[in-house]
Amino acid sequence: MKNYFLFPAIVLLVVFAACGHKMNQPVATKSTTLEKLLEGNTRFAAAHPLHPDESRQRIGEIAKGQHPFAVVISCSDSRVPPELIFDQGLGDLFVIRTAGNLVGGLEIGSVEYAVEHLQVPLILVLGHEQCGAIKAFVEGGEAPGHIKDIVDSIKAETEISAIAKDDKDRLAHCIEANLKHVTLQLQEQSSIIREKMEKGELKIVTARYDLEKGSVTMLK
Repeated sequence: MKNYFLFPAIVLLVVFAACGHKMNQPVATKSTTLEKLLEGNTRFAAAHPLHPDESRQRIGEIAKGQHPFAVVISCSDSRVPPELIFDQGLGDLFVIRTAGNLVGGLEIGSVEYAVEHLQVPLILVLGHEQCGAIKAFVEGGEAPGHIKDIVDSIKAETEISAIAKDDKDRLAHCIEANLKHVTLQLQEQSSIIREKMEKGELKIVTARYDLEKGSVTMLK
């Protein structure tokens, strides 16, 4: 009688052992990666973060290689750390941060590394309310030092220059226009990114972070 119960159990163990690697490391897809980010932000905004992938075991796992499931391009603003606001841990996100989430050759090259060599299927370009870099452009005046390079870069964006100066919500609209510019810039200046998107292997999305609520809103 014992053999009848034991045999199915042995079969299941063999199947689990053979499939264990795939079960423990599911292949990331464009839909599940975005859902994972948004679910993490929901936890963060509700003050119930899980703080995943921070264990000593995780440190050992990623020492052997990295497998981030999403690229996040965001502002350097200290109030907008992607790993925290999306409630992710070590090795989960490939993050690129600059003032005003601006990108140039070096930043685009970093993104290319993530999507080409690490096979990351999702790029999220994240802006936030009251962005200081874009606010400096909107308010005008002379920016000191190399901060002027940041303001001049924003000023040169055609999507931002299209926003009327008398627009009562000019700052908010410029922030969204900047996100659109970065998205187009990634596709226009990188054949690697463009080809990945054409093959359906990569998706780029934009979002805005609310400083007071701690929540992320997806943009069109």
